[in-house]
Amino acid sequence: MIHKIFADKEKVKSMLKMAVDREKAINSIKVDYPTIVAENYYEIIKELSSALLLLNGLKVTGENAHKEIIDSLEKFDNFSGYEISLLQDLRIKRNKSQYEGEPFDISYLENKKDILLRIIDKLKKEVKNRL
Repeated sequence: MIHKIFADKEKVKSMLKMAVDREKAINSIKVDYPTIVAENYYEIIKELSSALLLLNGLKVTGENAHKEIIDSLEKFDNFSGYEISLLQDLRIKRNKSQYEGEPFDISYLENKKDILLRIIDKLKKEVKNRL
């Protein structure tokens, strides 16, 4: 459920720093751990997307919050339907990993890493531009 709140730039700055720190940490993780890397990409994207919403005075809560956070990116011109579908797929795979112990296959990262990094860069730029 999306709630209207007051934008909190200081909180957004903290969220951005956390996402950047997590991104740096990923670089030290070996490719032998695709599940850990993919889960961290998801967390970065979720955090940056939440920060973007917060800058617009919005917060998502409830059972389908993560799905709604990703769906909300449609409101921003920079994100294509393909990118949003990819992020929803990442969310589903991450949930299966977290809650059912289903690991990410190395081929997932080999095939999706570049676009996930581009999405992360777009989100960071969008957040920074609105700060």
